[in-house]
Amino acid sequence: MEIKTFADLIDWTRQLHAHLARCLHESAQKNQNERASALLDYISSHEALLEQAVAEYEKQADPKAMTTRLYDYGVHKPIEKNRTCDTRYNDLDFDGIAREIFDFHDQVMDLYDALIGKAEIPEAKSLLEDLKSLEEHEAMRLASQIGRMNDI
Repeated sequence: MEIKTFADLIDWTRQLHAHLARCLHESAQKNQNERASALLDYISSHEALLEQAVAEYEKQADPKAMTTRLYDYGVHKPIEKNRTCDTRYNDLDFDGIAREIFDFHDQVMDLYDALIGKAEIPEAKSLLEDLKSLEEHEAMRLASQIGRMNDI
């Protein structure tokens, strides 16, 4: 997907979370480790909820920000979709899955950080800050839940 506007960026982010949710759900059924399978299932449902939350931003965001072009914002190393959905989740253990998921979320937040620093209109900066805040909050919530699962 070519990202030209903030609307494209939000749609891309939503699709990325949806894609990850589907892939993790598939891997949960294939992973032989019961704990890892349960974690994959939990993260899959979490990513599906995050997809819905990002979709709300698509509906409620300032139209001025949504139509702002991103071509002046520089190049950021893209997050590869196929990285989020390969067979490695089928064989990873609990800790490996957690590391991969947090790395994925860190990359999304890094992208938002890079764009926040370059945002020229207040509406675009506010939108990016809100999206980053959502990602941070959900990553913290996920870390808390994974910690609880690991304690069991």
